[in-house]
Order: sequence, then C-alpha cells, then structure tokens
Amino acid sequence: MQEFEMKRTVKQAGKRVGIVVVAMAVFFFLIVLNPFVKIGAGERGVLLNFGAVQKDVLGEGLHLVIPVMQKVVKMDVKIQKSETRSEAASKDLKSVIALNYHIIPEKANWVYQNIGVAFKERIIDPSVQEAVKAVTAKYTAVQLIGEREAVSTAIKDSLSEKLSGYNLYVDGFSVIDFSFSKKFTDAIESKQEAEQFALRAQRDLERIRIEAEQKIAQAKAEAESLRLQKGQITVEMIELRKIEAMREAIAKWNGTVPSVLLSGGGATPFLSLDGLIKK
Repeated sequence: MQEFEMKRTVKQAGKRVGIVVVAMAVFFFLIVLNPFVKIGAGERGVLLNFGAVQKDVLGEGLHLVIPVMQKVVKMDVKIQKSETRSEAASKDLKSVIALNYHIIPEKANWVYQNIGVAFKERIIDPSVQEAVKAVTAKYTAVQLIGEREAVSTAIKDSLSEKLSGYNLYVDGFSVIDFSFSKKFTDAIESKQEAEQFALRAQRDLERIRIEAEQKIAQAKAEAESLRLQKGQITVEMIELRKIEAMREAIAKWNGTVPSVLLSGGGATPFLSLDGLIKK
C-alpha cells in the first residue's frame, strides 16, 4: 500500500514537472521568441523568410509569425514631408522644394527590397534636383520670376511621373524659396530696363510718325481747300471784294483830307469835302 502511494506521488510530481516544463516552454516561446508582431496605424509589414522578401504585405493589426524563420520590417506609409535645396539649370538660381509624399501601401515590400528605408536620400532628393534642372532649363530668367506658378506645376508633374516608377506617390508640392544671386538679379533688372527703354522709344517713334501723318493729311486738306476756293474766284467776286473793302475804309474814315506838303513850306489839302458839301 505504501509502495502504491509512493508511485502515485511520484507520478503526480512528474505530471506537475511536465506542466511546469510546458508552461516554461510556452513562456519562452511567447516572451523570448515573440511570435506575434503588431503593425500600427499608418504602417505596413514587409514579411521576410530567412531574409527573403515575400510578396504578401502585412496590414494593420496583430500577426503571428514563425520565430527564427520569419521576420517583419515595418514601413511607414503615412504622408511624409521632405525639404530639398536645389540648384536650377543655372548656378545663379537656387530654390528650396517642399514635397509631401507617401509609399504606396501595397508596394511597401517592393520599396524595401529595391530601395530600402533611406529612400529620401537615394530617390527623393536626386529626383527633385533632376526635375528642377530639367524644367527650369526650358524657361528664361524673366519667365521663372513672372510665371512661378506654371514652373511649380511643371516641376510637380515631372517629379510625380518620376517617383511613380519607385512606387512613391506625390501628395503635395511647393516652392518655398526661389531666389537668384544678386549679380544675376541685377543683370535681369538691367535687361528689363533696357527693354522698357526700347519699348518707350518705339512708342515715341510711333507717336511721331502718327503726328507727322496727321500734319501731312491736314496740309493736304488745306491745299485742297485752297484749290477749291481758287477755282471758285470770278471777276464779279473780285469787284465785290473791292467794294466791300472801300465800304469798310469809308466807315472807318474821320473826314480829314490828306494834305500835300509843298516845296514852299505850306501844306495844301487835296480836297475839301466840306466846301463841296456847302456849295
């Protein structure tokens, strides 16, 4: 009887040891090996089997992976902001480009496999530099200043097309700073002043030409008027003008008869109308 009790006690002790071993194994498996991975909001998980990138991308939530064999790399697919200092086609033009972008979520594994996590330094900055130089080379300095919005749109379109090949999506784009060197700015201002001066001179020449044409037209009109008037002059009109002139002279006469100074020193009137009237 005592032997039976001893065996049963040993058996129960063996079971408890087994349970403890299993519990420790589970604890080791859950805590030390950590077979669970949590993918947070705005993240995607790239699954690796012994380092090889798998085609499946893990979404947000809790996932079970095989310890040792499998590993998960978390990729941020939220919108990210990047600022890049860029030189245009000319070294005299400098700009600061602000870019908002994100990794296309379902392509997170491709991005990790082909670019890695340092895609800003490897892809974003060089692409911005290339797009800025390619677009600004198509514009003159004056156009870059006066058509800044059009230039910005052209750069964004070029950049969007280029980054889409890397599974990166452009959410927003803006030119924070767009500046020229002082020497270049002075040259542009001098050129604009020269163009304005030439334009004013051209307008003045045009005004002078128009005024000259107006004077010529006026002279031709006056000459034509004189020609017409000359054609209308007759003998009767001449006699009429003489009579009118005589009438005006008589109306202005004060009644005094002009006198002739004789050689003897006296003055003799030509004619005394008063004497004629009295007689």
